Parts: sequence; structure tokens; C-alpha cells
Amino acid sequence: MGYNVVVAGATGNVGREMLNILAERGFPVDKIAALASRKSLGTEVSFGDKTLTTEDLDTFDFTGWDIALFAIGSDATKKYAPKAAATGCVVIDNSSLYRYDPKVPLVVPEVNPEAVLGYKAKNIIANPNCSTAQMVVALKPLHDRARIKRVVVSTYQSVSGSGKEAIDELWDQTKGMYVPGQEVAPSVYPKQIAFNVIPHIDVFLEDGTTKEEWKMVAETKKIVDPAIKVTATCVRVPVFVGHSESINIEFEDHLDEAEARDILREAPGIMVIDKREAGGYITPVECVGDYATFISRIRQDSTIDNGLNLWCVSDNLRKGAALNAVQIAETLGARVLKKG
Repeated sequence: MGYNVVVAGATGNVGREMLNILAERGFPVDKIAALASRKSLGTEVSFGDKTLTTEDLDTFDFTGWDIALFAIGSDATKKYAPKAAATGCVVIDNSSLYRYDPKVPLVVPEVNPEAVLGYKAKNIIANPNCSTAQMVVALKPLHDRARIKRVVVSTYQSVSGSGKEAIDELWDQTKGMYVPGQEVAPSVYPKQIAFNVIPHIDVFLEDGTTKEEWKMVAETKKIVDPAIKVTATCVRVPVFVGHSESINIEFEDHLDEAEARDILREAPGIMVIDKREAGGYITPVECVGDYATFISRIRQDSTIDNGLNLWCVSDNLRKGAALNAVQIAETLGARVLKKG
């Protein structure tokens, strides 16, 4: 016996990936419903070898459904998640709405799977920010060994993190650079993204950080350890899919780079590709469509007593969003619901 599963926001990039990954991983499904807003009503989406026709999120009755994967943004989630949760359906939400709610667990299954047990307070589980998700997968096994004091991270985030319109903007601007008179002005982003980088993701806060940077700090503390100090600089780059991160870690105890490499090789969800030669590392183009978080460029930081540097790459539509949500559903099923 399997689960009755809802995917809300099924026509978006993340919603479509959720459906793909549910099918790819053989998640035990008895019934599945693909929901969308009325403007996308009737759109067909794929689920394995099946074609689903989207239903109206606004009028959908969640009664009798076990799990709902939400990829509809914070405003819509605020309206529909409590409605679904009230029927007994467990909501796994990809928006930022519930991530910082102390009554809602924020879960990365490779890091804190036991946190799913806290879902009962609101019948909701939060999925972390895409940039946080891949970083904490790398941090946790190292933290268990040597205790992390401080993390300095710079991100190189793809445009798919901003949705389909951002992908289109990068594509159109790139084409327009080669055709006189076809230049495309910025719309999604405040500045040109083609052949450029933008050190600004989400809104600016009073202290000069952006909301994206704040998310990485707050979520790492909630998922891994509140004692870890984190400082982040988040940058949008002209890459379609795949987030990259340069991570500098300061530990309480000494951790040799060779041991760190061995620890990461054995850690769940991680693939180490680290050869000290041209091409002996992973770039975002190579991670697309993969489940793994890739780690490269592992090396000692000689400027501090107990420091390491590493390069971290992952498909943000997968591990950063859809895959992590499905893994939460798998963990919930194995630890709590126990069907299938």
C-alpha cells in the first residue's frame, strides 16, 4: 500500500522536478494529484510514464491525502498549507514561509532526519533554502568530527533559482548581445545577468546583508548547530541550473584535509571529485540532473589554526528544492507514516 500524494505548483520548475523525482525514486504512490493555479488549470504534466492534468488548487479537497509537496511560493502557501494540514495531510513546503517557525521542523534528511518527528505541531515540514541545503550536507559530517566554529561562504547561484522568467531573461539577453537592436533590458534582475554577476539575491536588510545571506545563517543554525557562526555573500551568476559555493570552515579541532576527504567520501548524499589537475573538479553544468552534492578543491587553510576550504556544487532544482522535499517525504514515511 502506498501514499496519496499531492504536488501543488506542478507546472513550475520545482513542481515538475518533484513529479519527476517521485517517479524516478519509485516513491510508493497509490494516487497522485497535480495542482496549479487557475491560470494553469488543465495543463498536462508528466509523472513517470503517465500524463496528469492539473487540478484547481483553490478548490481542491485535501481530505484523505497523506502528503502534499508545496512549490507555490510563500503567499499562496500561507493560504493553502493550513487548509491542507487541517485535514491531516502533511505539508512539505518549499517556500520560506515556515522555515523559521520554531514549531515547524526544517529538514535536510542527510543532516537531521530525526527532526521530521516535529511535524505534528502544525502538520507542516519546511524545506530549506537551496543554497543552504547543499552546504549543510557538506558541513554536517565534518562538524561531527571536529566541531565547526565559523563558516565563510560565497555563493554562485544560477538563474533557475529565480524561476522560469529568469531563465528566459538570461537566454534572451545572451542572444541579444549578438544581434544589434535586439538587446534585452533587465526585468527580473536589477542589472544585466548575461555575461555578468550580480551580488544581490532577495531584498536588502538594514545591516547591508541580503535576505538570501540571512537565510543561510539562520537555516544553518537551525539545521546543524546554533553555535556555528556563518557569514555569507550570495551572488547570482549567468548559469541556467546548478549552484556553486566556495566554503571556508574554521574548526575547534584540527582536521587534516586527507581525513576530511575520506569523511566526505563516506557521507550520505555527497560525491567527492577532487583531483589536483585541470578538470579535476565539478562545475555546475556537470551536476545538472544528478542527486548528489559534489565536493571538490578540498584543501587546508593555512591562515588559521584549524581551517579548510572546499568547493560545493549541486543541482538547485533537485537537492536545493525538489529532491530534498521528496527525501523528506521518504523519511516521513519510513519513520512515521509507514505505508508502502
